[in-house]
Amino acid sequence: MWTEIGKNMTHLLRSPMPLSAFALPKRLVVSFPLAQLLHRHTAPRPFCSRMSATPSTSLTHSVSLPTQLGQPVQVLAAPGLSDSEFRTAIESSLFRQWLKNLECENGILANGNMTLTQVLIQGVDMFGKRIGFLKFKADIIDKGTGKKVPGIVFARGPAVTVLILLESEGTIYAVLTEQVRVPTGRVVLELPAGMLDDDKGDFVGTAVREVEEEIGIRLKLEDMVDLTAFLDPSTGFKVFPSPGGCDEELGLFLYRGRVDKNIITQLEGKETGCVKHGELIKVRVVPYEKLWHTTPDAKALMAIAIYEMAKKEGLLPQ
Repeated sequence: MWTEIGKNMTHLLRSPMPLSAFALPKRLVVSFPLAQLLHRHTAPRPFCSRMSATPSTSLTHSVSLPTQLGQPVQVLAAPGLSDSEFRTAIESSLFRQWLKNLECENGILANGNMTLTQVLIQGVDMFGKRIGFLKFKADIIDKGTGKKVPGIVFARGPAVTVLILLESEGTIYAVLTEQVRVPTGRVVLELPAGMLDDDKGDFVGTAVREVEEEIGIRLKLEDMVDLTAFLDPSTGFKVFPSPGGCDEELGLFLYRGRVDKNIITQLEGKETGCVKHGELIKVRVVPYEKLWHTTPDAKALMAIAIYEMAKKEGLLPQ
């Protein structure tokens, strides 16, 4: 089913306006699987720690994990890392969540075949008063071979992205953003997305906010379908874009609606973004059938795959 957006909504491009909700079976509304998902992210797991330092030595920190009682893990600060940065890093939700992930059901340390011996905190990037990015190196040993497994980590935490599909005059369009992405050295066509700003795990609220900031339209919470809720529970209902080096886990959401053609015309090329965050964004509208071969964005390609399979399996409203 598709949301019907009224003919008098050309003004939504000048100021964010709510889009009307469409009916969904209760099993598809994000609030139900999301509650279980958030429990997975927020349920506490105990571990003990202590910190020490002397003028002639590096800052150190000791962590005791439940699966490695009697084998405390030494956490070190790399040269140049300040005391406050080190303390902020080891107390951050990014680092604590990583430790919890190691010992979860599918965690690296869960079966006892590997052990964590040391962590070197290498860098911290602050977003205001909170950590945005955390860089560290973990020494994890395979007990069978005695060798280290690759352990360089760029931690940035959970994020969300939204596949917005708008039908107009029989054609379905995908709404994307065109942004400067310095790490790639390129301008990239991609789905609107954003990081969670706090430890509360509000995936749906973040998705709605990012669409408003990057596209300029406001979606209601009940309009959003959690595509990752269709995945097997063993996945944690998340996808990992780059698990070889980054902890980022994505929640993929879907919005579908109907609009007049003038809305599509006015969306194309619209300049948006959060000025205080330095975002320079242009809105792009692409026919959905061409999306899969017009974007290099992994978020978009993953969303397409799950969306199409969910339709094929009859999990989405027709």
